[in-house]
Amino acid sequence: MIDHEVRTYKSSEELAREDQLAWKIAEVASDPVPVDDDVTDMVINRIIDNASVAAASVRRSAPAHAREQAQAHPYSPGATVFGLPLGERFSPEWAAWANGVAVRELDFHDTFLAAEYSHPGDNIPPILAVAQHKGVDGRDLISGIATGYEIQVDLVKGMCLHEHKIDHVAHLGPSAAAGIGTLLHLPTEVTFQAIQQALHVTTATRQSRKGEISSWKAYAPAFAGKMAVEAVDRAMRGEGAPNPIYEGADGFIAWILSGPEARYTIPLPGKGESKRAILDTYTKEHSAEYQAQALIDLARKLGGEIEDLSTIKRIVIHTSHHTHNVIGTGANDPQKMDPGASRETLDHSIMYIFAVAMEDRGWHHEDSYAPERASRPETVALWHKIETTEDKEWTRRYHSTDPNEKAFGGRVEIEFEDGSTLVDEIAVADAHPFGARPFVRANYIEKFRTLTAGILAEAEANRFLDLAENLPNLDAQGVAELSFTVDGLEHTGSKGIF
Repeated sequence: MIDHEVRTYKSSEELAREDQLAWKIAEVASDPVPVDDDVTDMVINRIIDNASVAAASVRRSAPAHAREQAQAHPYSPGATVFGLPLGERFSPEWAAWANGVAVRELDFHDTFLAAEYSHPGDNIPPILAVAQHKGVDGRDLISGIATGYEIQVDLVKGMCLHEHKIDHVAHLGPSAAAGIGTLLHLPTEVTFQAIQQALHVTTATRQSRKGEISSWKAYAPAFAGKMAVEAVDRAMRGEGAPNPIYEGADGFIAWILSGPEARYTIPLPGKGESKRAILDTYTKEHSAEYQAQALIDLARKLGGEIEDLSTIKRIVIHTSHHTHNVIGTGANDPQKMDPGASRETLDHSIMYIFAVAMEDRGWHHEDSYAPERASRPETVALWHKIETTEDKEWTRRYHSTDPNEKAFGGRVEIEFEDGSTLVDEIAVADAHPFGARPFVRANYIEKFRTLTAGILAEAEANRFLDLAENLPNLDAQGVAELSFTVDGLEHTGSKGIF
């Protein structure tokens, strides 16, 4: 890996195109290195993972409405939309939109956390949609997805957005554009322009993940993927972009991030170096914010050790700055303690999540968020006894670059009414590569079977899994069928412009 220092340049300073971050990203995208076998295996895992959570969300409001918007844009050859018959094809940017919402709706796919946050699996819907539309085979699809993951992970490692209240999908537009560039074997120049366009149009504030969280939490990454497809289309036609987008005097770093004096270091693969960043990422066993994964595992363990939860007087979760300030009491969001809050808000409340996981000794992607579940008096009582606090050691471990030390959990101190205490801690989720039960292919398939039960017919589930597991050998027709159909999927009847 090569570390690239990125800074703002005055208009009077010369910055060669080849020295710009967007160009260096585009060079990585256009470098035709083979994909390693273990990376290929993980790409397959994540395609299965995305399909799992998309199927589980297929009848929810946000995915249904996004799907109906896509249905207003039929196209040939086009791309498939999750849930709809394989013979129905849609304009690829709209297929990317619909599938992106379905994948993100339950907040249940993969994650990577470093200087910034991300769900790198958000790269798959736009890259797959373009692959289906353009008649790309399985190996090229794998290469495109490997690039999308590589660029997003590398940007997340080196460039923090959330400290400036910028949503993390600002890294997704460029990564998806780069992945599409690899997929289509585009020249560096074309991908360079597409990356800049994609960043320019996908920068927004984090209010979508603050306060009363709405369905836009699921739409935001899908919008970034849709914009990436459109940006590549424009660049392929010869259109340019704001330049230099990162380093310009009125650019991303100068006015959106830390200002003209700031320096960022972005690691990128050197020429001929394999793209392996997907192996740094991790998926979710539980449908909740990633920082809740380890704490859910600890909560269900503690719930089995405490005979009577009503004897608890107070629970304090000592954790990282991020967990405390984004999903903990440090966010100062009263909605996180509100039994009437939306699902999107509750999955960003570790206080709620920890209480339910203790009581149920587990977690369910639907039942744990049901309004009647959130409003149980005993749950509300326990929930309101829980608070978080930042522990600098957990913050340090959260930001560590040493994979053996990096942690996303915390220490829990439980005080009982009789004055006794119980203390326990967990560093990483059980499903994490360094956890008690790391996810392997069998776990991804089990997750798929669990989430698609009662939604996909068994034959359809088997067909999809057979295609996904044979991805390196698929021809264009096989890639075109890499979706699933849900029988009896009805229109919601909603009316909009389309």
